[in-house]
Amino acid sequence: MPLRLELKPFERLIINGALLRNGDRRSTFLIETQCKFLRESEIITETEADTVCKRLHLTLTVIYLADDPTPGIDLFFRQATDLLGLAPAAAAQIAAIAEAVEAGEYYRALKLSRKLVEWETAGAVPEAEAQAPAVP
Repeated sequence: MPLRLELKPFERLIINGALLRNGDRRSTFLIETQCKFLRESEIITETEADTVCKRLHLTLTVIYLADDPTPGIDLFFRQATDLLGLAPAAAAQIAAIAEAVEAGEYYRALKLSRKLVEWETAGAVPEAEAQAPAVP
């Protein structure tokens, strides 16, 4: 069964690594084959990744879109360990994300990390800790 997508005017979409931008009108189209895709609303760019949880989400985006996710997975687990040190209350959310990553369910992990970013935005991670430097 095909997946129906509606795009707003000028909305961007990544399909299998190709960045597409909709024209000046709302569009609807069907994806009839298996592929990796992300809507613009699901993406956090490098410049927007200014907190620990946002950087974790960015890493999961790279993992999801990559042909070889192994280097990104290693980085994810380092970042998750650092985040646990900063915000132990995130343990359940991080465990769920890690479980999805280990199962190869990268899109699910990405969706769960979006909830982690919302949790952080709500003030769950102290401001000084949220601005911790990126993992090299």
